Amino acid sequence: MEKKSGHPIHGEDQRPGPRRAPAPGERQRDAERSRRQLLAAALDEFAAKGFAGARVGDIAESAGVNKQLINYYFGSKEGLYRELQHSWLDREATFADPDLALEDLIVRYLHDVLADPRLMRLLVWRGFSEGTEQPPDDSPRSEDLSSLLKRQADGELASDLDPASVRLLLMGAVVAPIVMPQMVRKIFGLNPHSPEFEERYGAQLRRIVRRLAD
Repeated sequence: MEKKSGHPIHGEDQRPGPRRAPAPGERQRDAERSRRQLLAAALDEFAAKGFAGARVGDIAESAGVNKQLINYYFGSKEGLYRELQHSWLDREATFADPDLALEDLIVRYLHDVLADPRLMRLLVWRGFSEGTEQPPDDSPRSEDLSSLLKRQADGELASDLDPASVRLLLMGAVVAPIVMPQMVRKIFGLNPHSPEFEERYGAQLRRIVRRLAD
């Protein structure tokens, strides 16, 4: 009698065995990857359309995950936005050393905004969205001016300057290239995200900030 080979013959049942359940470590990695994908997609969506214009379905589709995961990981669209706010604070802490000279600090903010303007665009969209659906805001109700007041006491700002006005002026100087990129091209003849623009504009910001000293 002919011996059977070890290979299944045609028509024989070849159903796969039971699927292996993912290990706890694999589930954790999958969860972290899904969270990162959702945050990256949400940042793109909120930066492009603002909080009111962003749709959770579009965010989930862009991330390549089920939109129910937004509620699972973040609770809601608002929770997803809050997570991005907190990520900005974490990022700011990596470069905004309060012990730096003011001219160095302003150039660091400029570099961060030009390198990735999306988080700063969330702040700009908030201003554009007054009167419509407002995003959540976990930031303090008023700006802390104690750092500028100390710099003023140390002579880094002239005594007759209003710290609140200086704060607004410097913030405007940093965000201007991403709010009005067309004006950068017209005035400077440069791409606002080019190294040439950052070097030229940053050097001038340093000079301007030095002139604020007493």
